[in-house]
Amino acid sequence: MAKKDFEDLFLEAIDETFASLGESVRQAIYFHLEKKFKVTKKDIPNHLEQFASGLEKIFGLGARFLEILIMKKLYEKIDQPLAWSEDKELVFAEYVAAARNSYSHKSRETNQIKA
Repeated sequence: MAKKDFEDLFLEAIDETFASLGESVRQAIYFHLEKKFKVTKKDIPNHLEQFASGLEKIFGLGARFLEILIMKKLYEKIDQPLAWSEDKELVFAEYVAAARNSYSHKSRETNQIKA
């Protein structure tokens, strides 16, 4: 089985988080992100600030809760522990970047072991 790209895992984590709110809610979130904020589902990894801003405008302070759920699912998928400081404000894009770096590093190590 081929190893999944980070972007695929990230989109799965987002989709699963939204789905946990209900199918109609999941569809509504994607609809509003695309129509109001010009961020399609497949473009989310390349437009993190727009995505996070869209969530904040849709959910207000509740967006932070969704971002945390997304990050928990993402770190689960990349098999890494999620560590954040309670006293440090969550910056979604920073956590995604850290996850991407961790996943890339882990992938390189795995490939070197196989070689």
